[in-house]
Amino acid sequence: MADDDVLLKVCQQEIVKLDLKIKAFVQDVRQSVNSLKDLQTINVDIRNLIHQYKQQLLTLEKLAYEQDAEDDKTALLKEVENHKKQLYNNQISLRQANLSCKSKLEIAEKEHLLENNESTRKRNIEAETSETITQNLMKTCKMLSDQVELSKDTLTTLASSSKQIQDTNEELRFMTGLIHNSKNLLTKYGRRECTDKLLICLALIFFFATVLYIVMKRLF
Repeated sequence: MADDDVLLKVCQQEIVKLDLKIKAFVQDVRQSVNSLKDLQTINVDIRNLIHQYKQQLLTLEKLAYEQDAEDDKTALLKEVENHKKQLYNNQISLRQANLSCKSKLEIAEKEHLLENNESTRKRNIEAETSETITQNLMKTCKMLSDQVELSKDTLTTLASSSKQIQDTNEELRFMTGLIHNSKNLLTKYGRRECTDKLLICLALIFFFATVLYIVMKRLF
């Protein structure tokens, strides 16, 4: 009988401990779970505790029926019913905690996805902006390169034109020299022509004067 009393006492204490552990785990589900994996782990632990709790209730119920005194039997059976109600309440609290926790995790997951989407969108915008800037820089570099090539061609053309102008200038100087020399020659030839005409006139005058003189000598 003493052994039954010890077993009864241990069983009652174990039921109280299991009840407290279950309540603590339910509280953890409400407040401390941050992932579905953690939630699943806690639920596995709680199911083990509930299984142990039910085993202890069966033991307590068996001990109640083994009591000799009817009052003790009735009291223990009533205690068993109270513990069953407590277990039922714990299971209800566990389901509510699971629903609340899953809802909280889903909201957190959605917010995380939204943040990731926003972050991805920002990265995409930044990438598009960077790509646009890169393309604009490439276009600018190409324009500058084309401008440099055009300037190079222009400088080449200017250099060629400058050489042609220089050659033309040299030719003009040469032609100016020729014209000047030709002018000098023409002037010289003009003066010589005048001199020749004058000499011819003087020669004719002298000739006619000589003829006149001879004629006059013979006549007179």
